[in-house]
Parts: sequence; C-alpha cells; structure tokens
Amino acid sequence: MKRLVPLLALLAAPVAAQEVSIPHTTFTLPNGLTVIVSEDHSTPIVAVNTWYHVGSGYERTGRTGFAHLFEHVMFEGSRNVPEGQFDNLLESAGGNNNGTTNNDRTAYYETLPSNGVELALWLEADRMGGLLDALNQQKLDAQRDVVKNERRQRVENQPYGTTFETAAPALYPAGHPYSWTTIGSMEDLTAASLDDVKTFFRTYYAPNNAVLSVVGDVNTADVRRMVERYFGGIPRGADVPRPAANAPAIAATRHIVKEDQVTLPELSLIWRTGPRFSRDEAALNALGQILTGGKSSRLYKRLVYDEQVAQNTNAFNDASMQSGDFWIQVRGKQTTHLDRMEAEVMEEIAKIAATPPSADELQRVVNGIQTSFVGNLETVLGKADQLNDYQYYAGDPGFAARDLARYTALTPADIQRVAREYLTGKNHIVLSYVPQGHPELAAGEKEAAR
Repeated sequence: MKRLVPLLALLAAPVAAQEVSIPHTTFTLPNGLTVIVSEDHSTPIVAVNTWYHVGSGYERTGRTGFAHLFEHVMFEGSRNVPEGQFDNLLESAGGNNNGTTNNDRTAYYETLPSNGVELALWLEADRMGGLLDALNQQKLDAQRDVVKNERRQRVENQPYGTTFETAAPALYPAGHPYSWTTIGSMEDLTAASLDDVKTFFRTYYAPNNAVLSVVGDVNTADVRRMVERYFGGIPRGADVPRPAANAPAIAATRHIVKEDQVTLPELSLIWRTGPRFSRDEAALNALGQILTGGKSSRLYKRLVYDEQVAQNTNAFNDASMQSGDFWIQVRGKQTTHLDRMEAEVMEEIAKIAATPPSADELQRVVNGIQTSFVGNLETVLGKADQLNDYQYYAGDPGFAARDLARYTALTPADIQRVAREYLTGKNHIVLSYVPQGHPELAAGEKEAAR
C-alpha cells in the first residue's frame, strides 16, 4: 500500500520521482453501498463524506433544482432523528457538517472528533434509510422557500450572479441536462410536488447509488462493523443509469449582452472542451493557469498590470461527467470597452497557438498545480472528498498518482496543441455583462440575453 508523501518531500523531489497516493481500503455491502476507509492517525479527528451520484445533470426539463432542493431537505430529520437534531447532535459532539450539489453529484459531509464517528454514520444511515418517514409537505415547503431565497441572494440579486444561468442555454441545446444550472428555476421549484420529491428520493438516494468515504483516526475493521450495522439493512434500489446526453459542438459564435446592476463591465468567452479525465483535461487546466494563474500570467500581466484596463482575469476548464467548457473571464475598469478585451484575449490565445510556452513557464504552472494538489490532501475532509471524486469520475479511488502524473508529463507542445484544437478558430460564446444603460461597452455584434 502506497503512502501519502509529505508535502515538503514531494516539492523537493525531482518531478519524475514524485508519487502520491491516499492509502485506503474499499469494500461493498450486499445492498450496493461502496465504502472507502482511509486511516490517518495524525490527529484525533475523522471525516465522513457521502456522495450520492445524482446532481442537476440527472434532472429533466420542468423539474430542475431537485438535486439541490434535496441537499436542504436531507437535514430536516429522518425516521429516528427529530427535525433540528441532525445539526444539534453533531455540534454537541464537537463536529460540523454541510452539503454541496453540482451537475453530477450531491455530497454530504461531517468532520468531528474521531470518537464521534459512530454518531455520524448512524445519522447518515438514518436519513438514507428513513428520510421519507419524516418528510411532509410542511418541511418541503419550508426548504423550498429557503432554496428560493438562496437563489435570490446568490443569483438574482448578486452582481454577475446570473452569468452561468445566462451561459448554460447558449452552450447546450434545450433539454440537455447542462442547459440549466444547479439552483433550478423559480417556476420549477414552485411546481415540485411532494410526490415528485419522494419519487426523486426513491430513485437516487439508494445505497447502490452512493459511496461513503471515512477518513481519519479510525480503525478500518471498526468502521466496517459500524457501517454493516447501520447501513446493512437499507434495501438496494433500482440501478441508476448515468446520463448520456450528447454535448454537440457549439454551432456558431454568438455575442450575448446582459445589462445588469453592475459597476464594472465583464467579458466571458467560453469554448466546448471534454469531460472529466478526458485526454486533454490536464493540458487545458494548465493553459488556464498560463493565461490567468498568478500575477505573472499572460492575461493578468498584460491587462491588469501593464495596460491597467482590467480589474481581474480568470480562466478555468469546467469539466463535468458529460462535457466540459473552457472559460476566460476579464472584469474591466469602469469605462473599459469589452471589444478591446476580446481582441486582446484572442491575441494571447493566438500567440500560444503559434508558439508553445517556454518550459520554464509551464514548469511554474505545474509547480502551482502540484502545490494545490497536495494542499487539498492536507485535511481528512479533503482526502475523503478526493477519494469520492476519484471513485466517481475515474472509477478508482486510488487514482491520485495517475492524476498528478497527467500534469508532470505535460510538455509545452501539449499546451500549444490544446490551444489550437479547442480555442483558435472554434465557435464559442462571448458574454458581455455591462452596467445598465451602457450596451455600447459590450463586445462584438450585440444580441440581448434572454
């Protein structure tokens, strides 16, 4: 069994000799629940992290926002846990907990002193096996209102908060599960009936559609005994097929303008790439860092430092189970015309497509990715989440070494190739957010956002 190499040793070692892994044991209960246990006795804490393999990408038109709504409903009590006691019991034991939802999965996690691991497992098992025993219309309505308010706070009333919601239907055809965002629409949240929600739970919240990772100061045999005791009696559900919607190429380059309550104009350029762990994901991630990662990156240095026409820059490859999109964002100064930003961004991309970055430039980026990679594994919760991530997307919780090797093996020619293959001359979406009353700041031919 490999061990996690200490951070300093990893950073000091030659690239070719670096290797990192998370020691773990995996087993599956007869009802299909997969369990990953990783012992880490460095501190007396433990993380319990449960991933249900359902996110907004599993929803359908007219019923969006269910996966995220469930994230809230799951804390409202279950068969043996009265409403409000899930949090109270964990906090009384010195722990904390939360949940997150994205396109592909919903995660629930607890971090607490290691002597509380049995409490966390019992709580997770009780809501996996007994949520519907305690769910009623009143609880659903209350959490529906919470989610609607969250939508108002984070999407509708937040500057640039509708960026992803505006981009999604431009990037994907109507009906594609990535053509809407995780938060869902107000109309769909309002339309969700108690029966809809119960059906959703029965379909996706079954042990055979979940993976439980337990990391920290625990004994694997003890965890296995507790998991079998609390989860073993939960019946298996029907098999859940993975969504397999095609992600067609972007049909034409479009310039979309959104006038909003913002002070500074912001430009987003978005291209279609590939799904998680596809061949070029690592090179595209590195390309994003070359463009905007740190103050010496190409776009940040040019637009923010040298020319002082932008407030900030950001580039990232947003890869999910079915597809991926490469984003470049530039937030200008108050009177910046986004036409200029678009031209300068495209110029920098063309430079990389014509001439690969230097070996030193790439190495700087890879060093940063390595540091972030290891930093994510410094906590028990970080490791628990990473184990689940590898299990779901790579089909192997022990994927860490191969994941890191994707980056250390990159060459400047790889970065040049992905710039050519995915960005230069390819159709993409250009989204301009401009202050209300100033459409003249937008880039390109103007098309109002829906």
